[in-house]
Amino acid sequence: MIYYITGGERSGKSSYAQDLALSLSNSPKYLATSRVWDNDHRKRIDRHIADRDERWTSIEEEKILASVVKPKDVVIIDCVTLWLTNFYVDTKNDTDKSLELAKIEFNKLLDIDATIIIISNEIGMGVHAQTEIGRKFTELQGWMNQHIAKHADKATMMVSGIPLTLK
Repeated sequence: MIYYITGGERSGKSSYAQDLALSLSNSPKYLATSRVWDNDHRKRIDRHIADRDERWTSIEEEKILASVVKPKDVVIIDCVTLWLTNFYVDTKNDTDKSLELAKIEFNKLLDIDATIIIISNEIGMGVHAQTEIGRKFTELQGWMNQHIAKHADKATMMVSGIPLTLK
C-alpha cells in the first residue's frame, strides 16, 4: 500500500503522516532522505529524530530507498524533494537523468509488500523560481510527484493542516 501525502511548506504533511503511520503500526520506520549539508543541518535532523518517541526506528538513506524498506514495514519516506535534490546534484542538474533514476528507484518500492507513506512538496504552487536551475528542479519535482501519485493507492493533499483526499 502506498500513501502519497503532498502539500506546501508547513502544511501539516509530517504530522499527518506520523499519525497515519502510528495508526497502522506500533513500530513504524522513518526514512529520511536528506543529506547532511553542514553542522546546522545535522542539528536540525537530530532535533527531528528526538521529536519521535521510542516506537520509531530512524533510517537515513539519500537515494536507494528500496534497499532499506523491508516486507511488512510501515515506513514514512520524508521527503521526495530532498531525495530528488540528491539525484539532481549528483547528475549536475540533469533533469532528464534525475527523473529517470528516481523513477527506477521508486518503481522498486512497488514490488515490496510494505506500507509506504511518501511525503512530497508542491513547490510549483509557490513563487516562480528565479533561476534556470530552480525552474528545472520545479519541473522535475512536478513530474516525479505525478509519477508517484499515479501509482499511489491513496493520495492526500494537506492545506493549512487539513487533509484533502485526492484519491
